[in-house]
Amino acid sequence: MQYAVEHNHEVKRTALDLDNYKASKTGAIGRFLPYVDGNIGTQYNFGRAIDPETNGYTDVSTFYNGYSLSASLPVFDGFNRLYALKAAKASVLMGREALRQQQDQTALSVLQAFANVAYYEGLVKMAEEKVEETALLLRQTRVLEEVGRKSAADVAQVESQQAEADYELTRQQNLLASALLELKKEMAYPMQDSLSLLVRQEDHGDRSFDSYQNHGPVPMILQARYQMQASKHEWRQARASLFPSLSLSAGLNTTYYKTLHSQTAAAFGDQLKNNMGEYIGATLSIPLFNRLQTITSIRKAKNNYQMACEAYEQKQLELEKLSREAKQDWLGYQKQTVQMEKKVEADSLAYQLTRRQFEEGLSTAIDLRTTSAQLLNSKATLLQCQLMVMVKEQLVRYYNGETIWTE
Repeated sequence: MQYAVEHNHEVKRTALDLDNYKASKTGAIGRFLPYVDGNIGTQYNFGRAIDPETNGYTDVSTFYNGYSLSASLPVFDGFNRLYALKAAKASVLMGREALRQQQDQTALSVLQAFANVAYYEGLVKMAEEKVEETALLLRQTRVLEEVGRKSAADVAQVESQQAEADYELTRQQNLLASALLELKKEMAYPMQDSLSLLVRQEDHGDRSFDSYQNHGPVPMILQARYQMQASKHEWRQARASLFPSLSLSAGLNTTYYKTLHSQTAAAFGDQLKNNMGEYIGATLSIPLFNRLQTITSIRKAKNNYQMACEAYEQKQLELEKLSREAKQDWLGYQKQTVQMEKKVEADSLAYQLTRRQFEEGLSTAIDLRTTSAQLLNSKATLLQCQLMVMVKEQLVRYYNGETIWTE
């Protein structure tokens, strides 16, 4: 799980989305700072132009150089910047929970893929044991045929069972290889590298729902909650466009002018000092009519907020359903595990008795095949129940707000 969370491509993409939210928050903070701008302009005039000294027309070539520095600061904008900052903060929180949710979903997907690989590994081991067992049975049956206790039909039926066991082993090996590839894909693990699994069997029969306490909302709920908050602030930000805005500005500028091929021009430093000008101003902007664009934006923002509220309530219902379902499945698989352990024990005894009867000529190869298949199916079901207990237990922990993978 830890390897998958660190290398999964979806997790990395979600982390980049979070970084974009952080960048948007930095931009929202920057809107409270003054805007400073500096300009430098150079101009050569050829032919008829206005002489800045006399303000009259001249036909000589001139060189003009201008410098300006300005600053502006919005004073009031209907709290537009404030709501934008709050929306950006909520988006950052939403992005963090989205990253946690993607990490948890990746871990759960890896857990399910791991359970599938462990299941098919168990089936492969059972199939290998079945192949060895049928090979031994075939040798025994041929010996019994030589002494006249078994017929050629019995030998043929056992040979059929051996061929079926070989086929089943090959099929389970192919399924195991496919499950292992799926696990590597979920982990973003190199396909060409080997990957070995270690499955530890634990006793889950003495655990109950009370063993896991609620550690708080899960990321999917928090993500929907922060999305609702961000939409609410964006709605308020859209309504702020109805208010007038006030901004202050200040600046200074100066110029340098020279008539080309003339030696009478003032020095560069003197002109910059003598032509220096400063200004300060205030601008009040009152929105009157913008072709209903503001009303449209407010309406859309309000609808987005209401949709976010509906999504939040839907996520709560979905989480309640999934949580109860996981608990029911966990309890059900615990009971099924106990029942299947008893069934495996009974089927194993039935198979041993049937095999002894077959060796003594009291049962047919078909009876032996039936009890063998029944035992193999019971073992496979027991293994599946044991693995599903592990998976459902992790789901119960997840829906109770626990972290199911180690950071």
